[in-house]
Amino acid sequence: MIQNLAEKTGHDLAWWVRTARGAGLAKHGEIVRHLKSEHGLTHGYANLVAHKALEQDGGAPAGDALIDAQYAGAKAGFRPILDALLAAVRAFGDDVEIAPKKTSVSLRRSKQFAVVTPATKTRVDVGIQLKGDPAGARLEESGNAMTSHRVRLDGVEAVDAELLDWLREAYDRA
Repeated sequence: MIQNLAEKTGHDLAWWVRTARGAGLAKHGEIVRHLKSEHGLTHGYANLVAHKALEQDGGAPAGDALIDAQYAGAKAGFRPILDALLAAVRAFGDDVEIAPKKTSVSLRRSKQFAVVTPATKTRVDVGIQLKGDPAGARLEESGNAMTSHRVRLDGVEAVDAELLDWLREAYDRA
């Protein structure tokens, strides 16, 4: 998305972050509304710029720091699951984008195809966008607008060929 920002808008991310900061707004929603109404950005780009502007301004954690925070404390034992997933997904192609958020890690190509969340103290959930595919015993319906299915993982051994096949299919569709 960051790579496409300049092509779609004529300005790179640094320019948009300066513009967002220059508006003097402190809240994410205010920045998003401003960028959409005053600059014509789509919601997705406005959301991205607002996150980056606030992240840089407020010193909020980013990238690996977000991941480290997600897999700290009681959830630290699940970091190998994420690491195994990321290693496998990176092998799908050079266009895989790993986008850490506050509570999850989004996996994208041209659009999000999966999201990894340390859901509880006992499991990691992998949301997968496989709209139209039937659910099964392991591949559950997610009930989420961003992903159609969910797979619950309780150990690194659950990152198996079946899960990677579903992720590859979602990647291919993205």
